[in-house]
Amino acid sequence: MNHVTPYVSVDLDKVEKNITAMVERLSRAGIDHWPHIKTHKCIELAKKQLAMGAKGITCAKLSEAEVMAEAGIDAILIAFPIVGEENLQRLTRLVQKVNVLRTTVDSVAVARGLSAAGQEAGRKLEVLIEIDGGSHRGGVQPGAPVLEFARQIAGLPGIEIAGVFTYVGQIYGKSSPEELKGETRREAEILLEAKRLLEGDGIPVRVMSGGSTPSSYLAEDLTGITEARAGNYIFGDMNAVHLGVYTVQDCALRVHATVVSVPLPGHATIDAGSKTLTSDLSVAGDTYGYIVGKPDVKIVKLNEEHGYLQFDPAKHHFQVGDRIEVIPNHSCVIPNLNDHLYGYRHGQFAGTLKIDARGKNY
Repeated sequence: MNHVTPYVSVDLDKVEKNITAMVERLSRAGIDHWPHIKTHKCIELAKKQLAMGAKGITCAKLSEAEVMAEAGIDAILIAFPIVGEENLQRLTRLVQKVNVLRTTVDSVAVARGLSAAGQEAGRKLEVLIEIDGGSHRGGVQPGAPVLEFARQIAGLPGIEIAGVFTYVGQIYGKSSPEELKGETRREAEILLEAKRLLEGDGIPVRVMSGGSTPSSYLAEDLTGITEARAGNYIFGDMNAVHLGVYTVQDCALRVHATVVSVPLPGHATIDAGSKTLTSDLSVAGDTYGYIVGKPDVKIVKLNEEHGYLQFDPAKHHFQVGDRIEVIPNHSCVIPNLNDHLYGYRHGQFAGTLKIDARGKNY
């Protein structure tokens, strides 16, 4: 089917292969899968992940969780601090709709707000103490500060400490297998140390939540944690390829674009710019995606609606109307730029995937 470009296609056979591989990899290590659905924001794909073995889902924001709960998904982790009276009221309403609802906490101010919401809902809210994995995005510092913080919030009447949570985002900056394994083992140890400290003080720890796509790929080095939140793996992208956890053939999501201008030899322009590919650079260099079948043709610059190609004119010839496929650097941003994605099976169009939580970033 010849869709108008730019558009995004998803190979559903690869999606299912990727889900199966992740669930099996984690299961062998005794880890439950709670995939981060911010990657796709799609009810159909979230339900597919659950049907194929995931135990619950992870959402980035309340609005994502609201969409998924309305669709009947009833085990949700909101991996974001919930701040402000309006958001707490939304959380109070949401907790009535789902069987398991968890969120994260790393400050007394947030814990007090969650406690009040739990009291209003008539049900204790499950909280995971967020521990700073090293990127300093959020979280209590590892070690003794985790125990000190747990003691501060343990007596609040509207919450229950269900466990601990971390995210080691700097793993995406590593380049060698040894460095990836080292960060993965450190991630697990952060959570295991917290469990030892809290349980030694009489605070039970049921949940130890971690696991990005790279570290979940090395699930044997996460052994001991209880759940992993890998999300990007469902599609894959060039960052996963450069980290060595995926191949180009594993990547299920492609951006399709058309050459609209050839201003001079060695240069061409496509109709996909930053509003299509995003401005995220590759972890391995300064290109904006991988052109399938033409790895030596580079996407070197993006405007909002234009992508700039550079290439050796002795090796490649482009003309207006040519179509290309691009594997993006970072697939998690792409669905939020689209109302729907086009699904394919065995190379044949199989229908559209609605991005139900598009724009649900609040």
